Amino acid sequence: MSADFFAALDAGTRLQLGGEAWLLHGFALDSIDDLLPALKDVIRAAPFRHMTTPGGLAMSVATTSCGALGWISDRRGYRYVRRDPDSGHGWPPMPQPMLGMASKAAAAAGFPDFQPDACLINRYRPGTRLSLHQDRDEADMAQPIVSVSLGLPATFLFGGRTRSERPVRVPLSHGDVVVWGGVDRLRFHGVLPVAPGVHPQLGEQRINLTFRKAGASA
Repeated sequence: MSADFFAALDAGTRLQLGGEAWLLHGFALDSIDDLLPALKDVIRAAPFRHMTTPGGLAMSVATTSCGALGWISDRRGYRYVRRDPDSGHGWPPMPQPMLGMASKAAAAAGFPDFQPDACLINRYRPGTRLSLHQDRDEADMAQPIVSVSLGLPATFLFGGRTRSERPVRVPLSHGDVVVWGGVDRLRFHGVLPVAPGVHPQLGEQRINLTFRKAGASA
């Protein structure tokens, strides 16, 4: 898959990446006028920070969260915790424009009734990457991951069910959404180093929103 090929796709094009994994090209663009102000409000309430890995290293990707649950990393491991300003977990509830867009994207990819309770927000500066990993900290594996790419373009790595399988390189641009679940839910994935550039709305950064159903379903 080449960047030129993806650039030629029309907004709204769906490209199947796996049995239950889809790239929805430009899907978030129709919501962008509501999505970006909501995102700015979240970041204002809960600024980005560089968490540490269980091994004590600082993560190159800066993170924040919104929703009932938020993802954190420290020497005790990777985990979700409940939003609780009194205990230092003061991220805001998930804004409706973000929740609505995530639910619509999931439905478009074949996952109706998706109601995420957590949104992990990652900020990538030029040169920042994310190594191959699985999203396996969520309690409800029956629900998909909805990943929204904003700002600078990036190359998404969509791998197999083991780390050794060679991943497919998927170019992503502003407004693209990737949804994966079902048989593809535990595929390894990552992001190659983001190339230098300036996005007209978000500047020298890429922001990725990943919506999850992190708590157990009722």
